[in-house]
Amino acid sequence: MTNNIPENYDPSAFARPSVTVDVVIFSLVQDDLKVLLIKRKHPPFAGMWAIPGGFVRIEESLEDAAARELAEETNVRDVYMEQLYTFGQPDRDPRTRVITVTYFALVPHDAIHHYPGDDAAETGWFSVFDLPELAFDHREILDYALTRLRYKLEYTAVGFELLPDEFTLSELQKAYEIILHEPLDKRNFRRKILSADILEETGHMKKLGEGRPAKLYRYQQNAIAEVKTRRLFP
Repeated sequence: MTNNIPENYDPSAFARPSVTVDVVIFSLVQDDLKVLLIKRKHPPFAGMWAIPGGFVRIEESLEDAAARELAEETNVRDVYMEQLYTFGQPDRDPRTRVITVTYFALVPHDAIHHYPGDDAAETGWFSVFDLPELAFDHREILDYALTRLRYKLEYTAVGFELLPDEFTLSELQKAYEIILHEPLDKRNFRRKILSADILEETGHMKKLGEGRPAKLYRYQQNAIAEVKTRRLFP
């Protein structure tokens, strides 16, 4: 590749902000939407809860840095992540000028096993509706992540990432209600979700209480992509 660096270019003439990555992991746990947090072992904000993350190394991509930091702090690996947003308020980190690129992932609760790595004292699931005091601007990041998740839930088939491979319509509706934090009309929900043509019957049934067994569904393969541009819910 041709070297296009100007002959008189001086990189030291410009300030160099540090870059970090933070990874928001959402899951449905005991009828609640929860996020995986770590308790910081080192200053700043030692002893406070935070989103897993850390500094990007010079030689690695943002995606590789996010995967590495997540593994180092929570021992969680092989999780599909997508970029969420970039946060860069000048005073967001007391150490220096730090810009963070955030990622988020949606996982079934039993799909990952987390425990603290070298840079974390503890890991734990916390309700997004009842969070502890957080380090840095991580409350703002989680507020934004929840808004983004709700938007994706209403316009896409993203719900499949939070559920087991097979589920009933009641379980799917419950997941939507937890995330949207509001009740949905059962008849209207079923009409909309079935007419969206993103589910298929598995041929299996699930016994729920004393009533008749319920049909089990799964998302169609092509539903993993965006569901056109129509709003599904609420």
